[in-house]
Amino acid sequence: MHLMKHLRRLFAIVVILWLAKHTTLARAQALPTASGPGSYISAGVAMSAYQADYGQRVLGGTEFFVDVHPTWRYGIEAEARFLRFHTDENVTQTSYLAGPHVYVCHCGKWRPYAKFLIGEGELEFPFGYAHGSYLTYAPGGGVDFRVSDYLSVRAIDVEYQSWPNFTYGNLHPYGISAGLTLRLNPMKKLPNR
Repeated sequence: MHLMKHLRRLFAIVVILWLAKHTTLARAQALPTASGPGSYISAGVAMSAYQADYGQRVLGGTEFFVDVHPTWRYGIEAEARFLRFHTDENVTQTSYLAGPHVYVCHCGKWRPYAKFLIGEGELEFPFGYAHGSYLTYAPGGGVDFRVSDYLSVRAIDVEYQSWPNFTYGNLHPYGISAGLTLRLNPMKKLPNR
């Protein structure tokens, strides 16, 4: 039930941003003379492996993310990660993070990026005896590979999380993810003929 609430919020944000982009009333600007990646909204799914730091165990799970880029270089990423596989004593981790996402370069089909996310980390303690929610921030980066105008492969995404107010001292889970990204708005190719 808690998960559905967060997914509904994430979906609502994506819909609002998509509507804001496509309902601009004033379109009186001159057409550009070339095409480029431009602004876009994309959504993706990835598989993750994280060193949990609590219990010293590598947890596996899924990640859902949304990237909103007003320009090809600068944007915002929101992600939700659910680490539920390879647990010990039913200890699970969940994180809901958002923050700036910057592409370092547009190197052909390869797009390396850096990000700094902040939000909430949740830990389910052994055997479900307790549940904690903590401030979490996570610097990270990775590389996307563009397969087509609509599809990219998130080849690698690396994140180092910090949970500074964790109950038993600072917690520092870190891990990698890889997955697929789908662009939600079409790439405009100019000139139109």
